Order: sequence, then structure tokens, then C-alpha cells
Amino acid sequence: MSSENEKSDEPEQLALIRETVRKAKVPRAKPRTWRGAALAKELPVARVVVNKGALHLDQFFDYAVPEELDEAARPGVRVRVRFGAGAHQVKNGRREGGRLIDGFLVERRASSDYSGPLAALADVVSPEPVLGPELLGLARAVADRYAGSLADVLQLAVPPRSARAEERPSPAPLPPPRAPEPGSWTRYERGLAFLDSLARGGAPRAVWNALPGPYWAQEIARAVAATLTSGRGALVVVPDGRAAGRVDAALTEVLGEGRHALLTAEAGPEKRYAQWLAVRRGAVRAVVGTRAAMFAPVRDLGLAVIWDDGDGSHSEPHAPQPHAREVLLLRAAHDRCAFLLGSTSCTVEAAQLVESGWAQPLVAGRDQVRAVAPLVRTVGDTDLARDEAARAARLPTLAWQVVREGLKTGPVLVQVPRRGYVPRLACERCRTPARCRHCAGPLEAPEQQELRCGWCGLGAPDWHCVECGSTRLRAQVVGARRTAEELGRAFPAVPVRTSGRDHVLDSVPGRPALVVSTPGAEPVAEGGYAAALLLDGWAMLGRPDLRAGEEALRRWIDAAALVRGQAEGGTVVVVAEPTLRPVQALVRWDPAGHARRELAERAELGFPPVSRMAAVTGPTEAVEGFLAAAGLPADAEVLGPVPLPVVRPGGPRRPGDPPPGEQWDRALVRVPPGSGAALATSLKQARAGRLAKGGGDPVRIRVDPPDIG
Repeated sequence: MSSENEKSDEPEQLALIRETVRKAKVPRAKPRTWRGAALAKELPVARVVVNKGALHLDQFFDYAVPEELDEAARPGVRVRVRFGAGAHQVKNGRREGGRLIDGFLVERRASSDYSGPLAALADVVSPEPVLGPELLGLARAVADRYAGSLADVLQLAVPPRSARAEERPSPAPLPPPRAPEPGSWTRYERGLAFLDSLARGGAPRAVWNALPGPYWAQEIARAVAATLTSGRGALVVVPDGRAAGRVDAALTEVLGEGRHALLTAEAGPEKRYAQWLAVRRGAVRAVVGTRAAMFAPVRDLGLAVIWDDGDGSHSEPHAPQPHAREVLLLRAAHDRCAFLLGSTSCTVEAAQLVESGWAQPLVAGRDQVRAVAPLVRTVGDTDLARDEAARAARLPTLAWQVVREGLKTGPVLVQVPRRGYVPRLACERCRTPARCRHCAGPLEAPEQQELRCGWCGLGAPDWHCVECGSTRLRAQVVGARRTAEELGRAFPAVPVRTSGRDHVLDSVPGRPALVVSTPGAEPVAEGGYAAALLLDGWAMLGRPDLRAGEEALRRWIDAAALVRGQAEGGTVVVVAEPTLRPVQALVRWDPAGHARRELAERAELGFPPVSRMAAVTGPTEAVEGFLAAAGLPADAEVLGPVPLPVVRPGGPRRPGDPPPGEQWDRALVRVPPGSGAALATSLKQARAGRLAKGGGDPVRIRVDPPDIG
């Protein structure tokens, strides 16, 4: 094209551009101040919860609603607001300045309680209402219980926005399904009555000790179906994606497609948000998901279910660190809906719900338990001392025999406490832990290298046992990789598979094989395992934790529940002292009885869950100053402070651990039943007061800490 043609086309192009601009909407100022803009004629004030988790800012803030945003600024929508403008930043009666942050509009009002000038809403991010009054009330209750802020809870409760998901319409809701067949619920003494009550619109509350085997997911699905039959919604929270997948498949089988939503992180942000929106809009009445699903906005909630409440995955690591069980209990009490706490084991908290009469036990008779539970045999220290094979090899003689017999008919599961190459060492003769002479730290031999201390790093070439004088060492805990190598050499013709942190198997075929797994990563075997070995039980029982016995029994029962019943030849061997209470509970398959005895002991000692407790951690001076200034309840008892172990730089860290290399202290504050709310309020107010003074606050608070030592 010539230059002359380009010039002749120029006026026409300019005219087109001018016409396009004339038809376009007037561009909005960025950043928006709405200076001089008219306000909404009705309800010109918006009450907003801003996305600021600081405790001293845990309140609603009022903003003016410009007339242009009047229609979009509805309760529940996401908004953008200016926050932090000083009183001197006022022009034409409107506060200006500050930083743009996100928030939720919770209410429209005719006037404000604040007498000064208001800033205007900057924008409505989306017209989709995502924060209803039910979810707002639940978030407020959770924040108060855990001494946290409403903004922090809403960060957990409302997923991040996806514009494409919001643009897509949700499917039309389906009519209530027919009442399901009871199926395997007939095995439980009150199973039929529980399902019938759900189908008739009742609100039964039960603690369910599920029988071993693969039917627990189908039983949950039938309980959900019975609830949907009454026209109500149901919510199921499970500890991990594998369990969610099993319940998802069971719900699809019982209900069909399109009647439930799956909320897990594996789905991805956009798909998960689309599923969440379908629940919020009422298109789907049933939800199954992992921890974050505890806040799912199910309409007309009729049943709240939590599976395996003792699993640590149910405890949220982000502030204010709520537990899924407690959140669902709050929902059951607020919505007056049915509640089902299920597990093959039984936590002390579950036993307390039954002991207090708040929930009823949902158990099977002893004849049913004996019919489906495997035979459990024990190998104690006395047996190991007489067993020469146990000294030189990984497994005692009884375990070798059980493995050999089990491999004739199917796979054999081997559970080891954790992975790693000889992480901790002990005397081979008397099992006394090998410790450093300089600092008493644990000795290590990483990857078969020379002995050294895990704390100070000094070598220990001339170590000998301080109890018996022996110079021979044995690994306290041999991980999955080392165990798989030893078993592979012992059974060269049998395939060996591992399942652990780096690679977790969901299922394995029913063919003969050795499956070595860490606790919680055990895959399901087709037709069930022929046998199972639970190794190094003393290592799980010997942890310095109030829940050591309960946790060991839960891990053992979860693994043993995957083994065939005794009538089919299923056998479990646990390497632990048979006289210990958790081992006896495993042999009798009586987790509820073990939980009741644990509850009675904790009641005598004043330990949770009989009492309420909070952990206060931080530098020594900060913890002492905080406790001195906090207005704790009169019946509060302070235990400590005591120093926490120093985290090595570059070493593994757990949520709540102090910064690497820093010495922190921890104090436990305990109150009797009925004073938990007062304790949370006093701790929250004390920390909010310190934050309001500026400069930050290194003190951390955790209500109901899962690990108190």
C-alpha cells in the first residue's frame, strides 16, 4: 500500500476510534476515591470485614456506598476498600488515601455508628455473593473459640476467586433421591435406626466404631443418601485425598452422578471453586472433601460427618488453627443437625462425647467383631530376647512364619514407623538409646557412616552401652526403604513395594507381594491382605506425647483393618510388649474401651479434653511478660514456662516450631470445663493489646494444641 493510501485512510480510522471511545463507558479512576460522587439513596453505608488478620483489627468497618455501586454492593460479595487513611486525609467530607485491600461486604445500613467521615467502597470485585449469614456466623464462632480473628477464618472458609468459574452457571438441582437400602449397616446394633432417623428428618448424634474391612465408605454414602431423602444436605470431611476418593466413588455408586461435590486440593483452584459455587448456589446438596471442606456452605445442613478424627490432617496449620472435628461440632449445635463421628479406632474426644451423653455409641456386637477382625499375635521383649533370629535379622521368627504363610494366598503388609536409614541407634542387647557423652544427644550413623551426635555433631568412635557395656548397636527405627531391602533379600522371588511420604500407593493387586508402608500410607489390597506385620511398636509407644498410646493404637488398627478376617486366615503380628494397654486393646479389638480408660485417667490428671488448654510460645521474656499482663480467668493454672528444643538450621520444622537456632519457651494455660471461652477471650484481648502498641508480637497462641508432650 502506498503512502498516499495510508494518508487517505487516516481520517476514517480516527473517526472510528472517536466513535468507539464515545460509546465506551467512562473509565474509572485508578486508584478510585469516588471524590464528589453521589452516594446510594437507600442504605448508603456498607459494613465490611477487611482482609486484615491482626487481632486488634478484628471488627467490622463502615464504608460509604457510591451510587454507581449500589446495585452490585450486596451482602456477601467481595469488595475492594481503602484501609489505613488517617483522620487528616479528608477531602469534601470523604476520607481518602490508604492501601487497597480485599474484604467482604456483610451488611448494608442506613447510617454508621462511626461519627467521622467515611471512605468509599473502591470497587465490587464480583457480584457473586459468597459469604452468607450462616457461614459468617460459623466463622465468628470458630474465631472466638480459637482466640483468632474473623478475617483469618474467612481465608480458610472462602476459596480464592476464579472469574471463569463464576461465569459458568451451576447445574439445576436434582430432586431428593429414594431412601437407600441399609446394606452393611445391618451389622451394627443401632445402624438401621440411625438411617431411618436420618431419612425421616431426625438429627441423631453418634460416635461410630466402624468394623474392619472396605465397607466404611459405602456406609457413609448410605447415611448421606438417607439425609438427602429428607430434603436436607450432608457434609463429609475425611483426612486425605485417598479417603475422599473412596467416599466419592461410593457416593456416585449410591446416588448417581450430579448429586454431590468433591472438594479437594487435587482438583485445582478453578474446578474446586466451581464445585464450591455449586454448593453455595444450592445446585448440590452433598459434599465430601478434606479439611477445608469443614466450612462448605451446604444449604439446610442435615448431617455432618467426620471420618478418622484422630488423623493429624484434620488440624489446620494456618491461623487460628481450628480442628475439623470441633468445627463440625459447632455446626451440628448451631444448625441442630445430625452428627456422625466415625473411625475404625476411637479418640479420647469421641469417648467424651459418648460419656457426656451428647452422642450415642454406634457399634457392632462382639460376634460381628470376631467375624471380621483378624487374629492379632504379639512379640514382646521377652520373646525377642529368646529369639536368636530377631537379633541378627529384621524380623522375629513368628513374623517370618506369618509372612511365609501369608504369601501363599495374597499380599502381606509391613508397617514401619517412619522412613530413613538408621536415624536413631540403641544397644542391641538391652535397647538402651545410644546417646552422646558430651550433650546426651542421640547418636546417628547416616548412610552407614561413623557414629556422630545428632545435636552437637561430635563423633563417638569408642561408644559402649552405659547399662550393660555392650558395644553392638541396632537401629531403633529402620525405615521403609531399609526394611524393603532386607525383605527383598529374604524373599527374592516375591515383589516388594513401598508406600510412604514420597510415593503413596492407593491400592495394590491381590497377588502375593510384600508391601512396606509407613503409618497412614497403607494401600488397600484387593480382597484384603493375607497378613500384616506391625514393626517397632515400642518406638511409636515411646514418643514423649500425651497421645502416644492412642496414636499408636489408631495406626495399628487402621493397618490391621485392611487384613482379612480371622475366618479367612488373616493374621496380624505386632512387635510390642503385650502387657501394654494399647497392645491389649488391639488384641481384643476394643478401641472404645481403651479410649474410655484414657479419658478416665485424663479426668484425674486434669488433662484435655476434660480441661481446656492453650499453649503460649515465644522468647523467654516475651512469654513471661505476656502471662503477667494477661487477665487470665481466676481458675486458670499456668504450667511452665519450659524451654522448647532448638531447631537446627536446615533441619525439618513442624508448624509452630520456633525459628531455627532461637531458644523459645512454652507455657501451658489450663482451665476447668466451662472456662474455655473465658480463656480464649483473655488470651485474644491480651495479644490484641500488645499488637495495638505496634512493633509486632513474637508470642504465639494455640488453643487446644494437639501435641503437649
